[in-house]
Amino acid sequence: MKYYDLNGKNISRLGFGCMRFKTIDDDNGKIDKETSSKIILEAIDKGLTYIDTAYPYHDGMSEKFIGEFLKDNNLRDKISLTTKLPCWLVKEKKDFYKLLNEQLANLRTDHLDFYLLHSLDIKRFNDMVELGVFDFLNEIKEKGFVKHVGFSFHDEYSSFEKIIKSYSWDFCQIQLNYLDINYQAGLKGYKLAKDMEIPVIIMEPIKGGRLANPPEEIVALLKDFTDLSPAQEALKFPLSLDNVMTVLSGMNDINQVKENLDMASSVDCNSLSKEDINFYQKARQIYKSKEQIGCTACEYCLPCTVDINIPKVFSLWNNAYLYDESKKSRVQYKDYLKESVSPIECIECGKCEGICPQNLEIIEGLQKANEFLS
Repeated sequence: MKYYDLNGKNISRLGFGCMRFKTIDDDNGKIDKETSSKIILEAIDKGLTYIDTAYPYHDGMSEKFIGEFLKDNNLRDKISLTTKLPCWLVKEKKDFYKLLNEQLANLRTDHLDFYLLHSLDIKRFNDMVELGVFDFLNEIKEKGFVKHVGFSFHDEYSSFEKIIKSYSWDFCQIQLNYLDINYQAGLKGYKLAKDMEIPVIIMEPIKGGRLANPPEEIVALLKDFTDLSPAQEALKFPLSLDNVMTVLSGMNDINQVKENLDMASSVDCNSLSKEDINFYQKARQIYKSKEQIGCTACEYCLPCTVDINIPKVFSLWNNAYLYDESKKSRVQYKDYLKESVSPIECIECGKCEGICPQNLEIIEGLQKANEFLS
């Protein structure tokens, strides 16, 4: 495993994202603890030191599971533990500590190594500033509740620039993969953080798993110059960037863990070949010509007011185009409608669009997806 030196502390270049564990009975709140524990232990045994969870992951059960896992395996002092303040739940100043204390209890610890303001856009950031979030961050660092504070970002570059220059952040977290270099903060945001000497954490390096299962045209391109899998080649992109502290992967399978560990143990900064760069450029062109909507299945939009499974609908719509699976997607959509709410039931309340980290036009997308899949 390769590491990032953060003031003398080694942070593994691969971080374990705790948003996509295997579940029981397709219930997002029922984590398969036995399977999930095994793969985390495998990752830690091979040198992974960074675990990233958040208040809403797995319907509020991710923090609790990680707290239980770390205590049962006596691993708290061997890893860097990260969670995030659910800013959308902060309505008044006292909520800062109320939520932090709840999270510390969930994680069965008296301190966090890293703490982020979760899913910031400019409006949410301004709301937090008005409530005195900077004083709160200063206090929890001084009191030892948190060692490093940062933010995760989902908005346009101009908002990123304002936020990152507003406070003495210890790190920041952005979405970046070889497909989305100009999306949200993008490479421009990464370079700004680098210039400011603020370490960067990368999320969605494989775009919610999408880059692990590319169209055949992309698979053919890859085979021309490497034996790496599509997921490994995707992970290679952010791992090659210097000033990236860690790259998060939401692993839920032992093979994913082994593949990702292999990459994080072999990729050096600034190591992309001409063949790699050429592949990324051509792959972007292919993907952009096929994608219908940029949903990463993060599930921030859930629960929907009328219980439409928005990520599921968009996944079926995108898969039809990305993987030439129109017939399969339509069959799956019919099965979905038997037990779930149809997009035609959308009341256009706008709640989902207000919280979507990708700023997608969800209401219009649901209409188009239903028309295609029906």
